[in-house]
Amino acid sequence: MSPRWTPDPDVRRGRSVVHNLHVHLVFTTRYRTGALTDPILTRCEQIMADVCRNFGAELREFNGETDHVHLLVHYPPTVTLSKLVNSLKGVSARYLRQEHSPHLRKYLWNGHLWSPSYFAGTCGGTPLTVVKEYIENQKRPAQ
Repeated sequence: MSPRWTPDPDVRRGRSVVHNLHVHLVFTTRYRTGALTDPILTRCEQIMADVCRNFGAELREFNGETDHVHLLVHYPPTVTLSKLVNSLKGVSARYLRQEHSPHLRKYLWNGHLWSPSYFAGTCGGTPLTVVKEYIENQKRPAQ
């Protein structure tokens, strides 16, 4: 009898796709100002988790400091990463400005909370060297 295969909960199935996509995102405040307090970071995590759910994604991890936040997002292949990032930054900035206006007002530059740039790095799964070696070994034998 063979051992039972346990499915990986991170591997999701769609109608015509099987996927396991994670991205590490980093957003900084405009000009790296120290605008983010602990209560603001807590609320930011809630807002960003809601935005991810609206995209069919899941916010797996969140943390930050006074001038930046880190996110680990598990997302489906139907999501355009740039649209997800724009929504995460736009929706969070709007809600945080509304809810924490007195504190944030002194840190905002022309009303902007987040820097227009961001970091996005794919992560998880097999290391690239293993994938590269696997693909190289898929060559057809010489005829």
